[in-house]
Amino acid sequence: MTATHGQFDFRGKRVLVYTLGIEGRDLARWFVAQGAEVTISDTRTDQQLAAAGAQAPEGVAGVVCGQPLLDATGFDLLATGQSVLRHDPAMGRARARGVPRLSQMQLFLELCPAPVIGITGSSGKSTTTALVGRMAEIAGLKPVTGGNLADIGLLGQLATITPDSTVVVEISHTQLQYTGRSPHIAAVTNVTPNHLDQFSWDEYVGLKRNILAHQHPDDLAVLNADDHTSRQFVAEVKGRLFRSSIVGEVAGNGAWQEADRIHVRSGKRAHAIMPRSAIRLRGEHNLANVVMACAIASAAGFSESAMAEATTSFTGVPHRLEIVGRAGGATWVDDSIATSPERSIAGLNAFSEPVVLLLGGREKRLPLDGLQESVRGRCRAVICFGEAGPLFHEAIRGYVGDSVLVRTLEDAVAKAAGFAQSGDVVLLSPAGTSFDAYPSFEVRGQAFGDLVRAMPGFAEVG
Repeated sequence: MTATHGQFDFRGKRVLVYTLGIEGRDLARWFVAQGAEVTISDTRTDQQLAAAGAQAPEGVAGVVCGQPLLDATGFDLLATGQSVLRHDPAMGRARARGVPRLSQMQLFLELCPAPVIGITGSSGKSTTTALVGRMAEIAGLKPVTGGNLADIGLLGQLATITPDSTVVVEISHTQLQYTGRSPHIAAVTNVTPNHLDQFSWDEYVGLKRNILAHQHPDDLAVLNADDHTSRQFVAEVKGRLFRSSIVGEVAGNGAWQEADRIHVRSGKRAHAIMPRSAIRLRGEHNLANVVMACAIASAAGFSESAMAEATTSFTGVPHRLEIVGRAGGATWVDDSIATSPERSIAGLNAFSEPVVLLLGGREKRLPLDGLQESVRGRCRAVICFGEAGPLFHEAIRGYVGDSVLVRTLEDAVAKAAGFAQSGDVVLLSPAGTSFDAYPSFEVRGQAFGDLVRAMPGFAEVG
């Protein structure tokens, strides 16, 4: 790896990194390795950083925390993680002063020596990314999988990537704020209302569209033909288009479900590759994820046998409808990834059993009418907790027999145990982010699992 980015030599340059999160630490390590003098700025206090396990990498010149982000004046470059939004005042000051800016995803897309498969969407992108990675692995392609999906920094993986590697990355809307390059294969699982606490709807859609903005005629795009918004992105496609659908055959290349079988087509060749019954993931949303993964794999040229074998052995990724175990005769399920009402609705729809639903966290100013209708007749009880607990409780209580407001996740688990009956599902599908109490949905999901595993009579599900 050289110490230059385009014509910019980083050796001896003063680089300011926003923030000390996963991406910030990844950026800091990379710039230190290039010989830069790195300062990290983070608004969190020492105590908050310690609780998040965020430690500055070796070689960093300094860390300034517990105050507003440092002014970039006097620095040669600003490098930012996705948690710092483009309309943050600190970003505005950097632009006004002409300080060059790079993001982790932007830098990775420019430096990666292999073609990148990039997957974005409002929901389903983590599962789809993991499944495409598994398909590549079974195809013998030794994939590198990461991005927003992983706790491993992308830049730290560059040393293991060769031009022959298969690189599959999940890309969030906040990572797409700063990218000036698109993946070779760009996929959009769907675009539905989400993160409206950060951006307007038009801004959010524009960020998702940005994954296609810098593609070339020899690139490929994969779009969900069933999703109203991402379907409109067809006009942005510069190269070959692949589509996915779970409601019927797609026009042209792609993958679809028809007659309870999954079909793929690339060119003139099309046939069924597996029955729907072979999919081990529950729910229509996961069927859509599988079909999207097959469309992406087809665009990438993976064998159909690899698609089928990966799908039939794939049981999902942690904290996404993950069965923790059984206690009190009920099955306890961790769906901590469900940080929007839409995801919680999908989680509810994955089960036919009576559900005790746990809602809470920090809300994102999203409509709750669909969630209200989904809990009606489906839930034995709804337990609301955390910062958004009062809002969820007020919205839900007229739609379910028992709606209870508690303070913490620990309180919610204890209360749910009192409502659950034999054969029920107790579902943590919070409809809010974790940031009121936990640094990530993964940490929240782990906390839920620990509480469940400590319950009397707990048993793993084989």
